[in-house]
Amino acid sequence: MRIGIIGCGVAGSVLAEMLREAPGFAVDVFDRMARGEEAEAGTGLNCGPNAMKALRLHLPARHAALRAASLPWTRWIIETAEGQRLFDLDLREVAEEPGIRLRWSELYRQLRGPVADATHHGLELVAVEEDAAGRLVPVLEAPDGARLRPRGYELLVAGDGRYSALRRLTAGVPQPALHGIAMTRLLVPDAADCPFDEYGQWFNGNARLLAYRLPGGAAYIAGGFPLASASAEIAPEARTAAFQRALYTPPDGQACPAVAWMVERLAAGVGQIHWARLQDAPLLRTAAAGRVLFLGDAAHAMVPTLGQGATQAIEDGVVAGALLRRGGGAEDVAAWRDTRIDFVRRFSLEATDTMFPGGDPVAGSIAKGEPEFLAKLRRLYTDVPGPEEFAPVRV
Repeated sequence: MRIGIIGCGVAGSVLAEMLREAPGFAVDVFDRMARGEEAEAGTGLNCGPNAMKALRLHLPARHAALRAASLPWTRWIIETAEGQRLFDLDLREVAEEPGIRLRWSELYRQLRGPVADATHHGLELVAVEEDAAGRLVPVLEAPDGARLRPRGYELLVAGDGRYSALRRLTAGVPQPALHGIAMTRLLVPDAADCPFDEYGQWFNGNARLLAYRLPGGAAYIAGGFPLASASAEIAPEARTAAFQRALYTPPDGQACPAVAWMVERLAAGVGQIHWARLQDAPLLRTAAAGRVLFLGDAAHAMVPTLGQGATQAIEDGVVAGALLRRGGGAEDVAAWRDTRIDFVRRFSLEATDTMFPGGDPVAGSIAKGEPEFLAKLRRLYTDVPGPEEFAPVRV
């Protein structure tokens, strides 16, 4: 079976590794970035315990490599900006193993390395055609403007992220749902004096800081605060040091050491902050009568509240690979994955309640320690199928 993967992102690279040595498959990966361009990509991220379980069960060598290249994520705390502890969870109480913390660039390096020989860089998808046998042919543009048509594929896979060119060309541009929250991301390269370590959240009203240390002495800080409406733009004054200081500093000015440290770093690095608005996009798994398969953010971009973006992309990649190796197709991936994705998307949005206007960050954070929330968290972190659960789909 000929498979062309558009985008060597998280899901695309995991799928390629799952199939690269499987008999009966010829896999090509096409990525618009030049080789090595991802070396400084992104800030930081946390991958949930469920991603690590998926890798441990299906790609144990990748699991070991990521463990060695990251810091463990074992704890989740929530406090007020003044330092009042509201929630304190050892993730091992609801998961079978810890999650991880690392740079996006390191995640890319670890996942793309094993499929480097099958990856063609610097090629942007601009069209999709069909050959005489009914196979899909990607039309790829090189940096010099030349257009390449490599060959026809029985299956094209979109691993090219939230703004997927393959989804746009075969199913149209998805209409995102905006949720009225501004989001910021900042990498602090030198965080030797950082007064915290593992994953924490701090609330000043509905404004929230989220942060943790990363390998190599860095730290990641993510901010979030309500906008005037769901569709409101981020005002220019929000992008100033003064606004960032006021946003997260308690009314009496007595911030706890962690928040005080983050406020100073946000003010000093305001020009390096990455800005976005909290949003998700409708789930879509297949197109072109099952000849196109969407994975990761190309299929189901979701809010980042529970850190499930890259995590679910990893799950997508291993499950899709396991099904394809057993004779399945895009429709089988949908049958296995979409109910799970619906749950994860709903749960992630539900967990954002403390950030929405009118939400109570204190009561909402305390409620996350109750049995109902913890049961959903346990389902999220452990409900990952192993290879033995995939019976042959077709003979």
